[in-house]
Amino acid sequence: MASSMISTTSAVVSRSAPAQATMVAPFTGLKSAAAFPSTAKNADITTLASNGGRVSCMKVWPTVGMKKFETLSYLPELTREQLIKQVEYLLSKKLIPCLEFELEHGFVYREHNKSPGYYDGRYWTMWKLPMFGCTDAVQVINELDEAIKAYPNGFIRIIGFDNVRQVQITSFIAYKPKDY
Repeated sequence: MASSMISTTSAVVSRSAPAQATMVAPFTGLKSAAAFPSTAKNADITTLASNGGRVSCMKVWPTVGMKKFETLSYLPELTREQLIKQVEYLLSKKLIPCLEFELEHGFVYREHNKSPGYYDGRYWTMWKLPMFGCTDAVQVINELDEAIKAYPNGFIRIIGFDNVRQVQITSFIAYKPKDY
């Protein structure tokens, strides 16, 4: 039985080798290249990318004096109107808004474990229940104002839940204490 399997395998190998020599060129498209206008191609890739004086880049992460917060934390503080726009977007995606707060650390830190990928401060306390059925961004901002009155020295974030997938989709810091 083993000898017949070996001979069958060798036969397949010997048959596939000649077929490779007669292969057809790969398909290159429906239209010929002659129909398109030709442009000069530059083989020098060093001229494609530049970080010269005309390029305007935003500095994303300062190296000193900033803690690592949530989404949008590298941007300046959001105004009330910008917060309303963010919540309107959240609601337009059929996400359920909810507020959470943290009194000690509103940022990612390591305290109890030094292994890679482990961070303390992942869990925040929920401010009331998620706002099921909420259709107005101003309602969410009013709840944010109440949370700020209750915890003026805390961090408060707005999160969006997907009730179909049963997961948190988005989260961003809506309020930081004055010291941060």
